[in-house]
Amino acid sequence: MTPPISDRAGAWRRLALALVAASLVCGGALAAVAFDDGKRVARPVPEAECGPGSRPEGQVQGRVPKADYRSGRAARGYTCNTRMVSHIGRSGGFKTLRYRDEAGNTCAYYDSSPVMPRDVLGDTLAGVGVVALDMNDPAHPRRTASLVTPAMLAPHESLVLHQRRGLLIAVMGTLATAPGIVDIYDISDNCRKPRLLSSTPSALFGHESGLSPDGRTFWSAGAAGLTLVALDIANPRSPRIVYSKGGVVYHGLRFSADGRRMYVANIGSPSSAGISDGGLRILDVSQVHARREDPQVRVLSDLTWPELSIPQVAEPFTVDGHQYVLEVDEFVDLFSFEGLTNLRESPVGAARIIDVDDPRRPRIVSDIRLEVHQPAYRTDDLFRDPGTVSPGQGYSAHYCSLPRRRNPRIAACSMILSGLRVFDIRDLRHPREVAYFNKPSLPGTTVIPEPGSYAMSAPAWDPRRRSIWYTDVHTGFYAVRLTNGVGRLLRR
Repeated sequence: MTPPISDRAGAWRRLALALVAASLVCGGALAAVAFDDGKRVARPVPEAECGPGSRPEGQVQGRVPKADYRSGRAARGYTCNTRMVSHIGRSGGFKTLRYRDEAGNTCAYYDSSPVMPRDVLGDTLAGVGVVALDMNDPAHPRRTASLVTPAMLAPHESLVLHQRRGLLIAVMGTLATAPGIVDIYDISDNCRKPRLLSSTPSALFGHESGLSPDGRTFWSAGAAGLTLVALDIANPRSPRIVYSKGGVVYHGLRFSADGRRMYVANIGSPSSAGISDGGLRILDVSQVHARREDPQVRVLSDLTWPELSIPQVAEPFTVDGHQYVLEVDEFVDLFSFEGLTNLRESPVGAARIIDVDDPRRPRIVSDIRLEVHQPAYRTDDLFRDPGTVSPGQGYSAHYCSLPRRRNPRIAACSMILSGLRVFDIRDLRHPREVAYFNKPSLPGTTVIPEPGSYAMSAPAWDPRRRSIWYTDVHTGFYAVRLTNGVGRLLRR
């Protein structure tokens, strides 16, 4: 039954409140799937064993307590089997990408602001829009361009690139549903100086995105605009819509290697009660990618979990020919009154490995989360730590990534106040933490007065140098080397 107009209006107000709250951002027991009285229990991964040269955390995995700011300990940062190679900039956003062009140059790209114009002053000091870095010498990164076309000024979480075609793409959008202008750049010849191919109002709304494996279809997830749009970009100078759908609240969109299945971070279904029934959704998008006339997209399955917060993205990978996704939830539950007003009790989704061999029956294999994410540690004392009073900062996750799709062996996640976290996933049922790098900002040292780390970006990988690149909203771009043997996990 369709809810009354007044109920529907209330639902959209609740949705808008949650989205606005989010836009303002802008060891343990074995982690195999465990059960207690027949109910699945998400447990933290074992703590990393930190080798020589490390500056480990305190008693609770992932926590930076208020006492460490008072003592000066937080100012030194926290490292475990990592060391900083370089740092540049004063702001960061949601994506960090790596590309090697036809001439052999290596570049990094990152969006410089989570929500434009939130960090406009900090961005102006370090380069607005999407920043291009020459990373031929990772110890001395050099800014070579700032992309300031509409989508690059406000890409939100949509920045993607296609390695083989050498295309860098974003759709203009924020959680307030900016118009869906799509910018496409050629980075194949000279990644240090991207060349604009088109900037067109070809998507309805922007927020997150996806790119088909062949690089011929760009998908825009409108989120608050409730839209899903597919663009044919075979000719990147002239994108055209080949599929659109309304009434969905989708986040990150990723694909099986053959391009037939889309793994959707499904924020949920809008209803009179707000947003509900989120999780992983698997869609058959083969007709869209085959350019069938009037293509149909079918739902193959939906999967949810008790500790669900806001599904962010599900990165596909294979191990010994079997198919999985590494799914991560962002923040805490923001889609209820309780979630916005009681952060202590609000679920922290963190991350998980999901078996998708049978796309109609996905199943959770294990969880990837820290002690600080667990309900038992979310005490009043924890919420006195700097950075915990905001639903958009706090101790939770945001993005995870893998160095490759086939037998990746290792994963990295930006976990906001807990910084960059690195996990050994060779045993899929029992992932464990092996490294971390956390450099909290101090009160009064950043343009935006929010102390603590704000690690939000999907990490990028430099396997040859055994390094990870990521950005922090407060402090910019970091290149971090894995030490004490952890970097060997990057070998094929």
